[in-house]
Order: sequence, then C-alpha cells, then structure tokens
Amino acid sequence: MGDGSITTKIGSMKALIGIAAGAGASYGIYKLLSGGGFKRYKKSIIWEGGALKGSQPTEERPRPGSLLAKVSGLDVVCPRSERTDAASGDVIHQPSGNLQPEHLKMLLTCLQKNTSPSDRCHLLVTLGNAAAFTVNQNIIREFGGIPVIGGFLSDPASEVKVHALNALNNLCMNIQNQEQLKVYVPQVLELIEMSPVNSDLQLGALRLLTNLSVTDKHQYLLKESVTLLLSLLVVCSETLQVQTLKVLVNLSSNPDMMDDIVQAQAPASVMLLFDVQTASEVLLRLLTFTGNLKAWRPSSQVAEELRRKQDCLFRVMLDETSQLHGRLVQLLSHPDREVQAQVARILT
Repeated sequence: MGDGSITTKIGSMKALIGIAAGAGASYGIYKLLSGGGFKRYKKSIIWEGGALKGSQPTEERPRPGSLLAKVSGLDVVCPRSERTDAASGDVIHQPSGNLQPEHLKMLLTCLQKNTSPSDRCHLLVTLGNAAAFTVNQNIIREFGGIPVIGGFLSDPASEVKVHALNALNNLCMNIQNQEQLKVYVPQVLELIEMSPVNSDLQLGALRLLTNLSVTDKHQYLLKESVTLLLSLLVVCSETLQVQTLKVLVNLSSNPDMMDDIVQAQAPASVMLLFDVQTASEVLLRLLTFTGNLKAWRPSSQVAEELRRKQDCLFRVMLDETSQLHGRLVQLLSHPDREVQAQVARILT
C-alpha cells in the first residue's frame, strides 16, 4: 500500500478514535470461593480491567467536548489533511458501542503500517478501549488482532509497550482470547523484571497477569514468577503492591500451585508489611494471601524438606520460627475493622 493510501487511512482515524475512546470501562469482580481437598481460607479470585490511562502522547490536544476529552483524557490522531470523507462523518456520530467490524479492521491495518510512535499509541489506545466490549473482543481475535497488538510488546518505545499491555489486558477479559494471550507470559514477566520499579510498564504487565491468572487453567505459567512478585512487593509503591498481591492471591487460591509458592525464595522483609502503617488496601490483600497459605497443610515430611530450603516462603511465613504470628497478634488492634476480622480468621 502506498504512502498516500496510508495517510488517507490515518486521516480517517480521527472519527474512529473519538467514538472508541468512550469504551474504556473498568471491571472488578471479586469471587469468594471455598471448598477443596483440605481446609481452605476464603479466597478472592480477582479480575483486573480498566480504562486505558498512563503516559500519553503530547504532540496534539483532544478536541474540547469530544468523547476522547470527556471520557479518557487521551489525545486524538489528527488527520494529515483537512479532508474527511462522508463515511468518517457518519462514523463519528455512532454510539461508541456500535463500532463496526470494518472500523476495527482498519485500525489493525493502520497499526501494522504506521511508523510514528505517537500514532501507534493512539491506535492502541483506541483498540484497547474498543476491547472493553465483549463483541469487539471477539472481533479483534477473529481478525487476528491479538498477535498484531502483542507484537508491540517488543516496540522500542516504552509508551507503545504500555498501551499494548493495556489493550491486551482488556482483551484478556475474554476467556477465549486467553488461549492466544498465554504465549506472552514470558515476555510480560521479563518486562516486570527489567522495567524501572513503579513504572507504567510494570503496572500494565501486572494487570494483564491478574486477568490471565483468574482461572486455574493458565496459572502454571506463573509458577516460576513467585519470587519475582515477592521481591517486587517489598520495594514498590502502594499501587503496585495492590496489583502484585492480586496476582499472588489468584495463584494461592489454587491448591495445585501451593507447592511452587511455598518453595519460592522470599525476602525476609515481606514481614515488615504486616504493620499498622501499611495501607489497608495492601494489608487486606496481604492477609488474604496469608490466609490462603496457612490453609495449606503439608505433611510432616514435606514440612521438614521445606525447612531445609534457605529463605523459602515457607520458612519466612509458615514455619514455627516465623515472626508472622506475633505480627498478626499486633494487628488485632488495627483501626480498620475489616483488617481485624481478617486477622482473627487467620489466627483461629
């Protein structure tokens, strides 16, 4: 396709991006599960979704009053010329939930052909917001859009990778899409490990892993990631602590994952989080994770083998020599009653 044709397509993106921006929806589903082959603590299985936010391109400002300006505050892709065809004029007046398959196909085509990081960001934001709708999640998959978007996890521009992660996160709300998304787990874990602490890249990667770990089916892909997650937990911001714990809670809700979790190396400083100064939002999830761990009942032989593993999570949090019990007792006087209740359930 020639440069002129690409320019025309990018020019028509203004309307498409305007109507799709309103699709950035937040999802939060907390399922409480009980039962299983042993005594189990109340487990919170956590979905993670959200409107696409973060660092945005700053070359152009959104049109005042546009859906893009009102809903997500993101910039729009301005046309390369003043010409806007009649079809684009029709599109901009459609409800954002009525984005047609041909529009999504055009966005994916332009994404593959565009060399501007700013335009790639805009296109990924638009596709990600459109993917807040189930019907669009299916259409994007059927058009082969998941590998197209996933390819931008290797983009040299950090902001492009962030928006690719956010788009994949919305697509991950669809269970069928997860079959294709699971291949990106190693790359997503590498982004967490190699990116600056508290960066948007780490946050986007953790959100994607939260959704991918919401069912037991793909959790095995994360069994080697527990040490990484625990190491991040003790050094990151409150926002990332919450997100990291969402993944850990999901994994610890699966008894088949417990052997891998308790053997993972854990920093001793994780115990410092069991403190009245820790934000309640973090502490509540940490206590849920702890409850899941303490509901696990190893045989005496397994427990003895774990005691010989230096710095493993079992020794840090579950062994008789752990400081956990004393710290939990102190939290019984926490000002947050929900924290008190969680602690009481663990101790009884």
